[in-house]
Amino acid sequence: MNSKQQKLGDLATRFFAYVQLKRKETVATGELQDQLAISPAKERDLLRRLARSGWIVRLRRGLYLVPSRIPAGRYSPGVYLALQKLMEDCRGAYQICGPSAFSYYGFSEQITNTTYVYNNRISGERVIGSLRYVLIKVADTRLGGIDLFATPNGAQAVYSSEARTLVDAVYDWSRFNSLPRGYDWIRDFVSDRKKVQGLVDTTLSFGNQATLRRIGYLLQSLELPSRIVRRLKPALNPSKALIPLFPNKPQRGRVNREWGLIIND
Repeated sequence: MNSKQQKLGDLATRFFAYVQLKRKETVATGELQDQLAISPAKERDLLRRLARSGWIVRLRRGLYLVPSRIPAGRYSPGVYLALQKLMEDCRGAYQICGPSAFSYYGFSEQITNTTYVYNNRISGERVIGSLRYVLIKVADTRLGGIDLFATPNGAQAVYSSEARTLVDAVYDWSRFNSLPRGYDWIRDFVSDRKKVQGLVDTTLSFGNQATLRRIGYLLQSLELPSRIVRRLKPALNPSKALIPLFPNKPQRGRVNREWGLIIND
């Protein structure tokens, strides 16, 4: 028996043997009582001690994320696995967004230690081990436009796509503090003309009226193919009300009636 197992004690060693045998990724309160022949009180104490020692990670009350083998130090499941298991538990759909996606795609050089997540189940901040999340609950219709990849530990990473991330930089600018930077990101993005169609499609799918106006004006000002940009026009509601191109600046400037904007640059 190695020194780690000696520190764990017999019951904790049996716990990890069970986890490895069953290839468990999560353990819920109640399932160890029969498997390890222990009382509810002993089970609670065991899980509490293991979590406090950093050998398992609490996802929520009564549910723990466990490593596939006894960790050499504190167990860190990684951003993607912890998020995946949290969302599986609540049967939610999700995608990493905002500052996390800005950094992932290289739009922003600012690195954040917090992972921002659109989802349809949970709202608020959540800490899982040493990982911090901002969970933004949205309607099912606001989810979509994603890119997926598998991590080396088998977890699935779900990000908003590049185009969706840019649309959200305009749509959710106040939450993410992403304007006027987002306009520069869009200009760089559509310098590859092959990407314009995808951005327009994504704007139509996930943009609101203000987003349609702002992105439509920006794309038109860049002299992109008019047949593509014009596709945004039928989605605009008739309105005489004007909104600012830069919503966080004074509303003074010339008026663009075509897109219903005050060009307050």
